[in-house]
Amino acid sequence: MFQQLDLVSPFQLYFNPILIVEQYQIWRLITTFLFFGNVGFNLLFNMIFTYRYCRMLEEGSFRRRTADFVMMFIFGGLCMITFAFFVNLLFLGHAFTIMLVYVWSRRNPFVRMNFFGLLNFQAPYLPWVLLGFSVLLGNTIWVDLVGMAVGHTYYFAEDVFPRIRGGFRILKTPQILKTLFDAYPEDPDYMPPPEDRPGGFNWGQEANVQ
Repeated sequence: MFQQLDLVSPFQLYFNPILIVEQYQIWRLITTFLFFGNVGFNLLFNMIFTYRYCRMLEEGSFRRRTADFVMMFIFGGLCMITFAFFVNLLFLGHAFTIMLVYVWSRRNPFVRMNFFGLLNFQAPYLPWVLLGFSVLLGNTIWVDLVGMAVGHTYYFAEDVFPRIRGGFRILKTPQILKTLFDAYPEDPDYMPPPEDRPGGFNWGQEANVQ
């Protein structure tokens, strides 16, 4: 959008290790995830899928676990930045979308999917279907593969390894994230003051006492 308005150029956004290290253009570590290409089908496709699966994860397996949700974002971003040093990827927004789709699909293995009314399959096959669709659109497969690799790494670390014999949770959400994003648990013994109770006083409890 900013590119269409001539406010910024993709050359100012793409991932470039040399410019990051030597010229301290740190913003490229973030902007590489924010550019999805020119206005068109690819942009619309990524926006819809990012919103849809981000929302379903947040309302599903990450419900009441916002700090863990943010931790997944940080872990995924760091892994993709590491991959980008070796695979020479310029923009990682699509890879991040595929990561979200992969994690959701593995945590909902029995959901039936329908792709444009043409294919019916179980949710775990969705990332592979999107990979094939990306190839048909002429996109490079490396971006999708990086997203799937990072998604599988997170899924294995969070959902598989801790459940095997001798396993443990590898990714631990820092306390500072829990303090910032997670609501304080309600104290079951907490009694609100009379002015905060319906009617001003707990008349039912007083009747029982008498």
